[in-house]
Amino acid sequence: MGRVRAYLACSLDGYIADPDHDLGWLNREHGQPGDLGKDPEYLEFAAFMGEVGALLMGRRTYDTVEGFGGWHYGETPVLVATHRPLKPVVPTVAAVKGSLPELLSMAHAAADGRDIYLDGGELVQQALNMGLLDEVTVTWIPVILGAGVRLFDDLQDSHRVQFTRRAADGNGLVQMTAVLR
Repeated sequence: MGRVRAYLACSLDGYIADPDHDLGWLNREHGQPGDLGKDPEYLEFAAFMGEVGALLMGRRTYDTVEGFGGWHYGETPVLVATHRPLKPVVPTVAAVKGSLPELLSMAHAAADGRDIYLDGGELVQQALNMGLLDEVTVTWIPVILGAGVRLFDDLQDSHRVQFTRRAADGNGLVQMTAVLR
């Protein structure tokens, strides 16, 4: 069975979205041309996605990503945790509902032994609280938002991690990967 991994970006002050749940600041603030799919190579998003067999994302995250223009997940199955009707933008997207362990079980089945990419602040926090997250990659964007949706606000306990990778370059982005212990 594959690992459950998160790959997120946040502001220096720990926000993953602005107060309106908007992610437009990700591209605007760090000065990278284009969209999220064109991040510098050292962020290794393409390599990360190469190990992913399925995504499990929250509905707000899906709605936001859908608005980016273009689909960044190719043919990888994307399971969207939602109770609302969903009109998928591509045939590989499906609405799912249930408890987080049930959702992860569905994602593992879709991933066919490969890793699961868990996306969305609430799902990542739930997985941390339940001990279901194996690895987290966070890219800090050089901006202080001052308000919004925080990355780790609703954690119930502290979590020990071991940093396994770091990357940075002159554009101001800093990325760290950690496994949970």
